[in-house]
Amino acid sequence: MQFRGLLILIIGLASVSAGVAQVVPPDPGVPQRGYMIGAGDEITGKVLGEEQFDFVATVDENGQIEIPFVEKAIDAKCMSERDLRAEVTRLLQKYLRAPQLSLRVTDRKSRPPVSITGEVKVQQQITLIRRAHLLELIAFAGGETDRSGGIIQVYRTRPPMCSDAAAVAQWKAEAEGDFGVPSRVYSIAGLKQGKGEANPEFFPGDVIVVLKSSPVYIVGEVVKPGEFGIPEEGLPLTQALAMASGVARGAKTKSIKIYRRKEGAPQPEMLVVDYNAIRKGTLKDPVLSPFDIVEVGKSPKKFTDYLIEFAVGIPGRIPLY
Repeated sequence: MQFRGLLILIIGLASVSAGVAQVVPPDPGVPQRGYMIGAGDEITGKVLGEEQFDFVATVDENGQIEIPFVEKAIDAKCMSERDLRAEVTRLLQKYLRAPQLSLRVTDRKSRPPVSITGEVKVQQQITLIRRAHLLELIAFAGGETDRSGGIIQVYRTRPPMCSDAAAVAQWKAEAEGDFGVPSRVYSIAGLKQGKGEANPEFFPGDVIVVLKSSPVYIVGEVVKPGEFGIPEEGLPLTQALAMASGVARGAKTKSIKIYRRKEGAPQPEMLVVDYNAIRKGTLKDPVLSPFDIVEVGKSPKKFTDYLIEFAVGIPGRIPLY
């Protein structure tokens, strides 16, 4: 059974494509809550042998539908198909002795999709028709990119449909920040460790943003200078230099400069570290902070360097002192 479940997941991931809304299909291994009807949904009803009673109705903004021969609008919002079928059958019994009614939701428009954006391989929107959790949704988006910082920001743009007044009030109380909606922060490391609290359930309209890692900049005498992201577990100086493919020949490794932002100060503070001592284990390897600038200087040439350049024909001059 485990192999079969894994195979189904792999096939599902292979079918994901950018820019196309995907549907999370029913999972027989997960208890279903049942789809709750909402405004905008299209309801189709057919009565066996009584075509004049057939109908196609759209749930209006008040959560109601109107069907032939029934004088009053029917409250459909937050009802399941089974409950609405029973209610419509009861009303049709005024005209038919034993109506055989088939009723289903033929177009689900009341649920906004879950949006997944940021540092995922396939940014997309997913339409939910069953319960879904964070780990599964990140997998449907192809997983995180190499530029991910391991942090996931989640925004709940609306309270879950069919919530009671207390739940709606709680949602409003948790709203904060510029967007005015509740938000939570989760960790990809927590997901990988299987922590339950790191794998919340999602609802229509939720927005998942996988944040980009904070950058550091490495310049000067390294093989590949540039911008590098800080992973979730932090970035020591030695690892950062390794990401830049190491220091170049002639680099001044005894005094590498780190320029760091200082709150409230217009100029960054400068730290000087001895990379040679770090490699020997006599100095602690410093952990870089977001937006640090690591500058690897160039050592002054020795007299022997000039001799070598002169011997191989490299333009230059031999110092007289």
